[in-house]
Amino acid sequence: MIIRPAGSADHEAIWEILEPVIRAGETYALRRDMSKAEGLAYWIAPDRETFVAERGSDILGTYYLRSNQAGGGAHIANCGYVTHPQAVGQGIARQMCEHSLLHALSQGYRAMQFNFVLASNVRAVRLWESLGFDTIGRIPEAFAHPGLGFVDALIMYRPL
Repeated sequence: MIIRPAGSADHEAIWEILEPVIRAGETYALRRDMSKAEGLAYWIAPDRETFVAERGSDILGTYYLRSNQAGGGAHIANCGYVTHPQAVGQGIARQMCEHSLLHALSQGYRAMQFNFVLASNVRAVRLWESLGFDTIGRIPEAFAHPGLGFVDALIMYRPL
């Protein structure tokens, strides 16, 4: 598998990955009725680098990397990751995160912070912890999960 910068030719494949996650409303604090244009504008915004994970001609995942804050907080990176529904459990998210950690370091970031990891997303929490992230904060009942009600969000951090 290769991870490479996303280009405009990848937009359809990225939307194919993002749409089910947005519609489910179980992991990202995004409106479930976002249009394709809104979803892509969010994921491929000018303030971030967007990547795709590709095996052969299949795009199996996507992530973005950006500064978590502006100005004096710009040395901390932030990322969002989504794996194609048919590729979940194949290590795609792990490979994307490992790539993002190395890329962030090469871009001069000193740490990475995830601002809003849902405590109910046990698989992601376990993965981030296995990659050296610590939970440094918890926001009680921060997210209205469509099936579980209000769930906590975690702030996870890792120095680079």
